[in-house]
Amino acid sequence: VSLEAGILQPLHMEQFYSAPAADTVVQQLLPLSEAAAFPEPPDPKTCSPQEYLEYYIFPVLLPGMAELLHQAKKEKCFERKRTKFIACDFLTEWLYNKNPKRKDESFTEFFSIPFVNDWLKDHPRPPIPLSLLLSEEEASIVIQSFWRGYRVRCDSEIQELRQWQKQLREDKNIIKRVEEFWTKQEAK
Repeated sequence: VSLEAGILQPLHMEQFYSAPAADTVVQQLLPLSEAAAFPEPPDPKTCSPQEYLEYYIFPVLLPGMAELLHQAKKEKCFERKRTKFIACDFLTEWLYNKNPKRKDESFTEFFSIPFVNDWLKDHPRPPIPLSLLLSEEEASIVIQSFWRGYRVRCDSEIQELRQWQKQLREDKNIIKRVEEFWTKQEAK
């Protein structure tokens, strides 16, 4: 949605994807008259909610949302029902690293952000399923290798070899079985 003349209007996905950079999106969303309306920053404690949003929130949040959509498209979130991409994590990391107070600091990954670490200590996440971690190519290799192994195990010569190995294992443990039998008999 965009705020133009104080009215919420829906945005189309093309507006985010057609822009070459996140800054262009912000320029498209905020008309020049509104962007130029504040030559100096308004006082955050006394300004109106609309001024606060337009000056302090939107210039940071809208480029982040545009980057989020670009990353979601790269992760194929619009093509699949389930993905490993977590939009809130991406946006948290992006906003943390774009914070003007952290201007000269190096990039920090999501799980290295201090408040994220503190939160995850008290609220651990369940592991991500393997089906979401594997790429399509890796998943196809796992499926194919399982199927090939199954087909090989169905072969009659392999079945005979497996039966022989099982019998050999049982025969090697015969001494242990005899000892167990006699200890049971002595206990009676």
